[in-house]
Amino acid sequence: MDAAGFLTDLEAKPAALDALAAALDAGEIDWPVPDPTRAVVLTGMGSSWFAASVAALRLRRAGVPAVAELASVEDTLPADPATLLVAISASGGSVETRRRVERHEGGPVVALTNVDDGEIATAARHLVPMLAGAEVGGVACRSFQHTLVALLRLEEQLTGADLGLADVVRRTAAATADLLERRDDWLAETADALGGPDGSWLVAPAERLASALQGALMLREGPRRAADGCETGDWSHVDVYLTKTLDYRCLVFTGSRYDDAADEWLTNRGSTVVAVGARPLGSARLIVRHQGDDDPLVATLTEILVPELVAARWWLG
Repeated sequence: MDAAGFLTDLEAKPAALDALAAALDAGEIDWPVPDPTRAVVLTGMGSSWFAASVAALRLRRAGVPAVAELASVEDTLPADPATLLVAISASGGSVETRRRVERHEGGPVVALTNVDDGEIATAARHLVPMLAGAEVGGVACRSFQHTLVALLRLEEQLTGADLGLADVVRRTAAATADLLERRDDWLAETADALGGPDGSWLVAPAERLASALQGALMLREGPRRAADGCETGDWSHVDVYLTKTLDYRCLVFTGSRYDDAADEWLTNRGSTVVAVGARPLGSARLIVRHQGDDDPLVATLTEILVPELVAARWWLG
């Protein structure tokens, strides 16, 4: 992995997203969905699983039985011609995901990958490309974002809903470019606020939990800092205890109905908080806004850039 390359990958996001929107318009990200499809299993490891969790929740809310599972699970739903397995791997070579594909013998499998000729794509026989381009920093950043988009396209096909996805992606490209252009206004203060001696915690609504999990991974993977992610409502049950004993530094992706409960604890315990999003947070030392942050889809696709740029800053030293 390479810190300078990681920053280059982040700075290339707007152009990659505009190209992805054009690909959506051209029908280049259409899923070979079997008929009938009674259930969907989304599987992968790390970033792939984070994105899958968001997609599975959205599918269930639309009436499609869907689960997101770590590919390393030993036992799961049996293979069935009407159960679609989506195997997600940016590198196309995750050992766990490849083995999960092999165990789905007899059921339809589609690989979602950034490498067309990888082992998983070959084993799956059907492929949907991420179209994220080569990530020269060796970190799955653009591919994470493109995974979310591709899974939203799957949602459109399975539910018949029109999400206006190409337009959402173009708006995300503009929001991403805006955050990059304004980074001198917010990045140094954000990095300073989150850079405590005990680590960093990231919190997000259930519908956007991937932002907290992926953001924490970025802080661990590049600069090798202690970091973890949590869902906003669950935070009051599982993480709040640390605010009493640690120099607690928290990045909150706002928008949960449980923001106020977390905010009260963070304020009372004097925690250092950065908020990302349209909703104000009283405990926040800094609020980072971006274009379209009042649109859940644009927020889901854009907000991860904040901890990614913090990770790049720390990693580059």
